Amino acid sequence: MLREVQLHTLFSILMVICLIAIAISKRIASKRFNDFISVIGNSNYLKIYNRDQKLLSYFDSFLFVNLIISSGIFCAICIEKISKTSMANGITIFELIIAIGVFFLAKILIERLVGRLFKINTIVDHYLFQKTSYKNYLGLLLLPINALLIYSFNLPINAIYGIVVILLTINLSGVITTFKAYQNEIKANMFYFILYLCALEIAPYIIIYSIISF
Repeated sequence: MLREVQLHTLFSILMVICLIAIAISKRIASKRFNDFISVIGNSNYLKIYNRDQKLLSYFDSFLFVNLIISSGIFCAICIEKISKTSMANGITIFELIIAIGVFFLAKILIERLVGRLFKINTIVDHYLFQKTSYKNYLGLLLLPINALLIYSFNLPINAIYGIVVILLTINLSGVITTFKAYQNEIKANMFYFILYLCALEIAPYIIIYSIISF
């Protein structure tokens, strides 16, 4: 019981950090935040803020902090449910969060580099902005989901899989939205874009899945 209380305390601290990060992001750009929370089903946010998008603005950076911490907590919960082993070791949870953050950042940097090498940097930059926006939105959704999983419901494993499917579907909708918005540019550079997708969108997740399943 003591280990469980300690784990919940650690999760509580991490979730407070997430709330602070979100509050700072809203404080930095209140209007943009209000537009951001309606990004699903509303392309106005992407059209407006894509014009002056950067690698990671202060607004996106704090939402990114929430994303990696919330993702780390959710992954820890999934590991506990699937493997039926305790994640009470704080070092393990922090290592998981750091690994997720490094993976996301490294992926963004490599994708931008590849976009410039293939001379499709404009398409890739817009694509990364939209993809990052949808991922940050998933980070917002994960915060209440994690709270329910930790403090309220003892959900069965099938429910966890259902949540994962919903989150992946939302993320996929962001990719489809981007493809529709830039379908003409993508068609003109189809060969390079397919190489980009295979190398940097599909292969990394296959490798991670292979490592985990092994």
